Amino acid sequence: EMAALARSVLVTGSNRGIGLELVRQLAASPRPPQHIFATCRDPEGPRGKALRELAAQHPSIKLVQLDTVNLPSIRGAVRAVGSHLKDQGLNLLINNAGVSSHATLHSLDSREMLSVFATNAVGPLQVAKEFLPLLEKAAKGAGKEGLSCSRAAVINISTKLGSIGLCLGVLEAPMYPYRASKAAQNMVTRCMAAELQDKGILCTAIHPGWVKTDMGTEKAPLTVEHSVRGILTVLASLSRDTSGAFLDWEGNSLPW
Repeated sequence: EMAALARSVLVTGSNRGIGLELVRQLAASPRPPQHIFATCRDPEGPRGKALRELAAQHPSIKLVQLDTVNLPSIRGAVRAVGSHLKDQGLNLLINNAGVSSHATLHSLDSREMLSVFATNAVGPLQVAKEFLPLLEKAAKGAGKEGLSCSRAAVINISTKLGSIGLCLGVLEAPMYPYRASKAAQNMVTRCMAAELQDKGILCTAIHPGWVKTDMGTEKAPLTVEHSVRGILTVLASLSRDTSGAFLDWEGNSLPW
């Protein structure tokens, strides 16, 4: 029987798509995390309905309000999570919240560019910064060696559309704000991996594939169930060797 991936997990943007499915599969696993913090901007609103229904079935799921571009909201979430965890740290932070944009050179507008950057690049960095004390506490506890998601980790959900190396091979959509912000997010992941490894915290970027979600649309070839099953398998296999890596949902390495 597989060990639990982590004792405690927090997922941002968990009211739909990949985030919601991560929460669903974690809660339904044979050894679920003791605490699954499912966060989104408005857990009590109409967009949080599927998440509230899921939480009603699993006592491990705690709904937490967290808007990744609003610092007071992030800090409120840190306090809420800390009070649930009491003297324990947070093992696994999954930065999944993100926004898409199909802007071309012709349609581009600087406000949209900055707003997409705020969510996709600045958001995950700010969330990791504010949750760092709880991640550090987890890394110090339990006498665990090496790096792993069961000890302490920040996982940034990225995309191969943010890969500069692959860019010329994926020409369908210029998507300037989305691609540039995700390339920036990848650099954030690399920097955090280097800075946090001595504190015992792993950081990895994961491309979930092109998935049938509101963001990925029905044209996408991959179901959200299949993608998330793969992501969770990859997360369980991460170690010091894959901290700072850019992997897809099947564990393949992608060029930056």
